[in-house]
Order: sequence, then structure tokens, then C-alpha cells
Amino acid sequence: MSGEAQRLPDISQITDYLYISAWPKGEHAAEIRALGVRLILSMHWRRPVKTVGHPPVRLLWLPTVDTPLTPMPIFLLRRGVEAALPVVRQGERVLVHCKAGVHRSVAMACCVLIGAGYTAEEAMRLVKERRAVADPDAWYIRRRILKFEQEWR
Repeated sequence: MSGEAQRLPDISQITDYLYISAWPKGEHAAEIRALGVRLILSMHWRRPVKTVGHPPVRLLWLPTVDTPLTPMPIFLLRRGVEAALPVVRQGERVLVHCKAGVHRSVAMACCVLIGAGYTAEEAMRLVKERRAVADPDAWYIRRRILKFEQEWR
């Protein structure tokens, strides 16, 4: 793998205002800021490096684990959506990440889309179209997205 490929973060643009990525490293802070990201929702159980959340970027850590035995708390999904929507309304961008950008970040991104007016099915379909590794159909992830939609509405 070339040095350039190793340096670039794994980021997928879902909409004009929403991105999903795998775990960002400190060296990715400049690329994230250059995208116009102003809020990072971190869905990993480990706190991300502080350099990715330096102003003008705000970092909201929502520690979750990726396991069917420990469902993501709906209150954390709600907290992320409630933080993201004002940023989106201001015309700025949000990045959601977890370890690999497959489950937890995908669930949160779908919830942000639900908060913005999408149905759960529309949100999951869009995320799958825009991020090849996204797996909102994993039963325990899908169940949380649908529960969030039910409670949000």
C-alpha cells in the first residue's frame, strides 16, 4: 500500500452534510476539517484522539460496543441526533465514526437521517448505496435503527 493510501482516512460521503468513517487518526484531522466537518460523533468505546476534535471541529464521544449482546442505548443515539441536527441546519457537516465504519457509525448515521426526515428504510438504503462496507441489515443494528425511528416519531 502506498504512503498516500495509508495516510488518507476511510471516509464515505452519505449526503451533502453527513459522512461515515472508520476510526480517524490524529493525522486525519486536517482532511476532516477540509471536508467542512464541524461535528464528529464518535461511536467507539475508546475515546478518540483529541487532535481530531480541535476547533472548529467539535467531538462528541458516545461510547458504545458492537455486539448483539449489548444493544446501543437509544438515549445515546438520540443524543447524537440532537447534537447533529443543529449543525446540519447551519449548513455544516457531521462525521460519524466507529472502529470500521460498518455497524455503530452506520446506525448513528441512519438515525441522523431519520432526524432529518428520512424513514428508517430510506436511510438504511442510502447508507448502503454510499458506503460499500455499511451493514445496517445486521439484525441487532437494524433493530436499533427501527426502534430509534419509532421513538423519534
